Amino acid sequence: MRMGSGERVRAAVAALMQITGESQADVAAALGLNQTQVSRRQAGTAAWSLADCDTLAAHYGIDVLDLLAGPTRACEALPAAHRRPSRPEAAR
Repeated sequence: MRMGSGERVRAAVAALMQITGESQADVAAALGLNQTQVSRRQAGTAAWSLADCDTLAAHYGIDVLDLLAGPTRACEALPAAHRRPSRPEAAR
């Protein structure tokens, strides 16, 4: 089944938040929104606008087309400086 553009952006934002360790409040601050507005966009009850997508892409340091392409492409394009440091594996 094919993802629609809105679902693709929601999935990309969720993946970027996960890989960077950012919260909805962090994303909201970058967009000049409040956390509730980001929550609605992520839940699909409100749409991400093209202006939001432009701002999100700039915030994450990726091209807007990478964001619109979905989570895999967005995460692959994310610069290393934006990634949350990985935790070392526990000693066995």
